[in-house]
Amino acid sequence: MTPSPAKSPTQSPAQRPAQTPAPAMKLTFLITWIDEMGGTERAVLTQARHLAAAGHEVEVLGVFRTREESFFAAGDGVRVRYLVDRTGPWPRPVRAHTLGEDECRALAARRSTIVDPRWEPAFDGLSDAELALALRSLDADAVITTSPALMSAVADLAPAGVLTVHQEHRASQVRGDTGGPLLARAPEMDAVVVPTDWTRGWLAESLGACAPRLEVIPNALPEGFRPRSSRAGRTVVVAGRLVADKRIDHAVIAFAKARVEHPGWRLRIFGDGPLTGRVRRLVGELGLHNHVELLGATRHMADEWAKASLAVLPSTAEGFGLVLAEALAAGVPAVAYDVPSGPVEIIRHGVDGLLVPPGDTEALAAAMGRLMGDEHLLHTLGENAARGAGRFAAREVDARWEALLRELYDQRLDPRRQARRADRAARRQAVAGGGFQPQATASPLSPSRGEQREREDELMRTALPLRRLVRSAGQLAEIRDDLRAGDAYEANLDLAADALESAAIPYVLLRTTTGHPHRRLAVDAALRQQVYEALAAAYAGQAVYAELLNPATDAPGAVLAERTPELGETAGLRLYRPCVTAGRTLRYGPLFGCDIEFWDRDETGTPTTPTRPHALGTTLPALRPDTATRAGGRERTTLECFTAPLVTDLDFPVDAVYTWVDDTDPAWRTRLDARRAGLGLDAAGSAVAGDAPVRFRNRDELRYSLRSLAMYAPWIRRVFLVTDDQRPEWLAAEHPGLELVAHRDVFAEPDALPVFNSHAIESQLHRIEGLSEHFLYVNDDVFLGRTLTPGAFFHSNGATRFFWSPTAVPAGAATEHDEPVFAAAKNNRELLRSRFGVAATHCFLHTPHALRRSVLERMHEEFPEALGRTARSPLRGWRDVAPLSSLAHHYGYLTGSAVPGSLRYGYVDMGRREQQAQLSRLLATRGKDAFCLGEGPEADVPAEEQAAVMRAFLEAYFPVPGPYER
Repeated sequence: MTPSPAKSPTQSPAQRPAQTPAPAMKLTFLITWIDEMGGTERAVLTQARHLAAAGHEVEVLGVFRTREESFFAAGDGVRVRYLVDRTGPWPRPVRAHTLGEDECRALAARRSTIVDPRWEPAFDGLSDAELALALRSLDADAVITTSPALMSAVADLAPAGVLTVHQEHRASQVRGDTGGPLLARAPEMDAVVVPTDWTRGWLAESLGACAPRLEVIPNALPEGFRPRSSRAGRTVVVAGRLVADKRIDHAVIAFAKARVEHPGWRLRIFGDGPLTGRVRRLVGELGLHNHVELLGATRHMADEWAKASLAVLPSTAEGFGLVLAEALAAGVPAVAYDVPSGPVEIIRHGVDGLLVPPGDTEALAAAMGRLMGDEHLLHTLGENAARGAGRFAAREVDARWEALLRELYDQRLDPRRQARRADRAARRQAVAGGGFQPQATASPLSPSRGEQREREDELMRTALPLRRLVRSAGQLAEIRDDLRAGDAYEANLDLAADALESAAIPYVLLRTTTGHPHRRLAVDAALRQQVYEALAAAYAGQAVYAELLNPATDAPGAVLAERTPELGETAGLRLYRPCVTAGRTLRYGPLFGCDIEFWDRDETGTPTTPTRPHALGTTLPALRPDTATRAGGRERTTLECFTAPLVTDLDFPVDAVYTWVDDTDPAWRTRLDARRAGLGLDAAGSAVAGDAPVRFRNRDELRYSLRSLAMYAPWIRRVFLVTDDQRPEWLAAEHPGLELVAHRDVFAEPDALPVFNSHAIESQLHRIEGLSEHFLYVNDDVFLGRTLTPGAFFHSNGATRFFWSPTAVPAGAATEHDEPVFAAAKNNRELLRSRFGVAATHCFLHTPHALRRSVLERMHEEFPEALGRTARSPLRGWRDVAPLSSLAHHYGYLTGSAVPGSLRYGYVDMGRREQQAQLSRLLATRGKDAFCLGEGPEADVPAEEQAAVMRAFLEAYFPVPGPYER
């Protein structure tokens, strides 16, 4: 143990030097609306009352007045002021003004220029005028904002001498559009206060050197008398807004399941919202009319907690969860989803409540039933809850706020303060741009706490130099800038299999139905404790984690592998070594882990899956392996039944074909200009002619598209890059899996060259020598977003998959005035109508296109005139067809060689500023299978800015260099 520092001798009051009382501060809380019933509103008013009671001059500035009487009372000492009154027949300023009704209505009808409607749609031209006036004339020492939208307004409008503090009330990582300005403007704040360690860690990783002061201060419980519950009423209480992320429906479903074994209980729901009707219908469908009460919102929740026996919080996203703290303070134990934010910061699993995996209604019902059926446990957890609620007492929380504000106040006149803020903002802009803000990935697991956190700190201090450990997403992670997704999967398989083999524990490597690289090992459940011991022995002192799969008694989450012997019963463990890139934008966590599953036997003695099916079903003939198979470059033990070829196996090679052009190449420009001159066209290019500059613009996308292929589709056999005798300077042309192909090597009619028409080039790609029968055609503005298998694009019988677009092909025949994409689609439609008698209605998503050479060859036999005309068209023209991105899919579908598929897909128009915010979400969630970064005909972002933003995003998404780079 570290010895405590020596204490100074105690002084009597008479001996202590006189201290000047700290001056009172003038504090303004800025909130969109303060009148409504919500967690943010309640927390702000509670905090304001406490600071006012401490002697500070406190006002709450609500942008909109929405009720004649506020739902929550402000309390003594707190001044509430409004800017815009929306309680009357038309909105109007609250201050004395000379504006007429028509003027107010006209302003209110205008779009806000201070607050982007995507962040908060409530703002308008009238609120802009009032907010600008209020902030520019703000007479306060500090302003505390309560949403990212208001933080942005304060950053623009508050006087330089006013301290700016932003207080987050939601889980920042999952804010979506409302969090748009958070990372962009946070560097301009003096401090950002968040309610949980999880959010603080994510902000610190995302902002890096751009971060302002970051503090964790939870919401405080209101002071005053709080009645205690006797927990004798057999009542489950849920309190919260009836909105999607609160998942009140999950509480109803779980209660219905738990009530089967505990029929004497009832469920009471407090709150209202847009989903009230849906919840009411669910209650009816489950036959719970006499057992579930929907009681609406109440101002007297403290009294209701005193009548409760058990609290449930089924939210899938929580900033803090003050309702949980209030329940615990009343002596009511709680059951909650272990979403990595508020609940784990409040509930101590097994001490004052229970945590269950997010979204798992079966686990939620089991936890509720456990407390419903065990009166001793219910009362024990309830007593612990009441005693532990002091963590959120006002005196504790207020002291932390007082210390922060006082320290900032003492530094407010430091001339370096503004310079530091400017440097942080500039630094942020250097790594971001437009609407894109790079950010760290959010972990699905709660951060380490308590003893595990202390042990991690010790491991960081003693880590080997070769293993650079940092704290990322609340756990230790090794910095790796060379690891691809497939490598991470295999490395974690090695971790699990090596530990089992070293302890002589038999395992079976399961085969999955999808061929996904996520690995699963089956072990006899009787050997569970031996597995725990083996992992602890193999990875003592290492940053290796085990996520608990369906734990019976332990809290969900992950523990250091060295601590697994302390665990109770689980369905299995997911073993992984976290890794993160130096820029923190790519992290390999539990999703890349290897599962060790503990298989029990059913009544017939047959081993049965504890989690989910494998390729052959839900049972195994044995749990002792009888053969070996190659996995990740090594032999691993399995069962003979898993080595036989399956009807679903894809056993054919798949190649990839890119077409690419570099518009900055002078020789290529000369050829294009000469070709245009020969056609009697000027040198500028036009959208109608199909050769607008945007069609040829090179922003280095190819480098990152190839990185995405290497990262998420390592099963590609060979990449063919088709160009007009061009080659990127960074390309490793000698790579054995890469082949450069010149236009002259594929065109059947050399006289058609030089050609600058992508449709013409596509029409000849099936002629590439050595190209496999099955291949993907990929444009350089298309990227894979996460790990995919060949089955995403092909069936095992060789059929290809295509992906319909919601975009319809306009009616009528093609004309020279059509956009090239629609002209080609219309021409395709006419070909198909003449051959098959049916009309095509829709386009296809701009994804990698799965194709077959033999199908393309048959197309040329059936449509020689149309495809020949397209091949001879040097520039995109209105008489072209689109051979690969459209015609081939329709033709394959109508001849039985192609079928519709589904793909999670995203498209961002880089030329439209409002769409660039999608880039941040793409990076944060990594939830798209594929995405395209394109540019439409109408751009409001200059080309140079587009290139800078695109480069910043792609480098953040694909930071690991690919094998095709020098």
